[in-house]
Amino acid sequence: MAGLVLHEYARSGNCYKIRLTAAHVGAALERREYDIMKGETRTPEFLSRVNANGRIPTLQIGAEDSWRFLPESNAACLYLAHGTSLIPGDRFDHADMMRWLFWEQYNHEPNVATLRFWYGWIGEANFSEVQRVNLPGKRAAGLAALELMDEHLAKADWFAAGRFTIADIALYAYTHVCEEGGYQLSCYPNVQAWLARVAAQPGHVAIDA
Repeated sequence: MAGLVLHEYARSGNCYKIRLTAAHVGAALERREYDIMKGETRTPEFLSRVNANGRIPTLQIGAEDSWRFLPESNAACLYLAHGTSLIPGDRFDHADMMRWLFWEQYNHEPNVATLRFWYGWIGEANFSEVQRVNLPGKRAAGLAALELMDEHLAKADWFAAGRFTIADIALYAYTHVCEEGGYQLSCYPNVQAWLARVAAQPGHVAIDA
């Protein structure tokens, strides 16, 4: 595989997804850390060279004289897992995996991950008025996402294709640390069992590895 550099903030679940995918496919990553709390992804150099959107993760791909940069965590996971069993070949199963990736970014991450960031990085005592107003809606949407996952996992061991795929990696990243955002995994026994299955997969690495 081409040279790979992950521009990341290691505690981010979105960055963890890429490291976890790389571990499962045996891809070596060079890691470059940025402190998002200090605005290190908003510098002119980062914006002009790495990601004009000013966000991480961004996966840098290629040889030194022909680097390409791929933002968005799920896109980077798909790139790394191309041609492996983590991506189903069956047309329906592939589309079903993709719908969970879309759902994760639209319904799950903006709520479950956001509350983890608010409580773990900002602290409730420092919430802005906007955050306090939005908190009940974020909480309710996160609970709904976890409930939907639990219902799905009552009928299936995995999210797509009847096996471990990128869909599971994407959803695992923020779900397994959701209690840092005030959610209670004990309310979702099927999710808990699934988290254990994901963590038992060969090649698994922890978020703080």
